[in-house]
Amino acid sequence: MAITSTDQLIAALCNSQHVLFDKSSVSFATAGRFFSLWRAPGRPGPGAIPTVPEICTKDTLGALAYANAPPLQTNYMAWLDIATGNANTTLEIHDRLCHLGGLVADVVTSQAVNLTLVGLPAERIGPDDYSQLQWWLEFYLDTGGGAATATVNVTYNDDSSGNISLAIPTFSRASTMYQLLPFAAGKKGIKSVNSVTLSGTTGTTANFGVTCTHYRAGLYTRAANKAELFDWALLSLPALADDACLALVQLCTATTTGPCRGVLRFVSG
Repeated sequence: MAITSTDQLIAALCNSQHVLFDKSSVSFATAGRFFSLWRAPGRPGPGAIPTVPEICTKDTLGALAYANAPPLQTNYMAWLDIATGNANTTLEIHDRLCHLGGLVADVVTSQAVNLTLVGLPAERIGPDDYSQLQWWLEFYLDTGGGAATATVNVTYNDDSSGNISLAIPTFSRASTMYQLLPFAAGKKGIKSVNSVTLSGTTGTTANFGVTCTHYRAGLYTRAANKAELFDWALLSLPALADDACLALVQLCTATTTGPCRGVLRFVSG
């Protein structure tokens, strides 16, 4: 049963479940880049660096913990109280679908990835052209002073394959995320990542990997260390599929992400 009226929403808010998070600041950030809070200390604790292709769920270490909706109902994000340590912070809430780590940044040979969406329910993926998914190179350790170009071989929504080239700047810090863009002309989404090849080494092994996420909500805080409220209308009441692995991604405006804490409320209907 979907929530279709304000009265239903108000009633659901009276019985909502609360999810608390409190993440420490990630140092050495770069303004204008995306940073993952997956490995940041706090609540929830840092997620492990994946060593094999892995489907992520709400029970994966590092995910925000919550309860699935009752049978025949759906969870919705309806309310968020949040305070960020930096002003002008853009924070996004993603369903982390799958990931792989263990790639290294000091070799120029092809590194197999073979990260697919096999095993994920359609409700978590969204449209079957994969157009709502975002694929990233995610760094788990700092790189060195060398720059490189990553050539990422992908399979698109129409089962054709192609390469996406990404510039990896010098001194890319741990938790940096580089989105796999742009797609080849006429392609709507990526269904798998097959391999990564670097054109040059970054000077360190710099463990990194591939992550796929489904954006669920985003917000922008204006003042540092001030609680701000985002209700269902500002969040757009996004539906949350069962077992979603909720994780935080920040678009940085400073040299640290700053601490981030809040309470996310879910309603079911």
